[in-house]
Amino acid sequence: MISKYYIPIAAFLGALTVALGAFGAHALKAVLSPAALITYETAVRYQMYHVVALILTGILLQKASSPKQQKLLNRAGLFFIDGIVLFSGSLYFIVAKPFLGIEGLSWVGVITPMGGLLWMVAWVLLGRSQLKGVENSDTA
Repeated sequence: MISKYYIPIAAFLGALTVALGAFGAHALKAVLSPAALITYETAVRYQMYHVVALILTGILLQKASSPKQQKLLNRAGLFFIDGIVLFSGSLYFIVAKPFLGIEGLSWVGVITPMGGLLWMVAWVLLGRSQLKGVENSDTA
């Protein structure tokens, strides 16, 4: 099950986030337009926020006291990861398109809010997992 890897995945993504942030601050600052740099910085910032959320999810999962809590936290972790891929990944792709010689593909911008929606669901699942009485409930 992937959930036992949430903390190592978050650690990898955290290191990647730092590398991407440094790359943006040093190498890309000179070649990106101000608008593209803001988009890139948004991708990096939100990626780091959700790396921290994934670490928290992994810690809470280790302490989960019921199958229901585990199920909610497992889903939250998957949605945090998928949100990083869709939200931040689509923004990185949008910024990189000119350097990759890719024109068009304007539909990629539609993916970004899908990642944001996954993050919202993940946060709700994370909160729900910590409500009193969840451990004794039958439904997820």
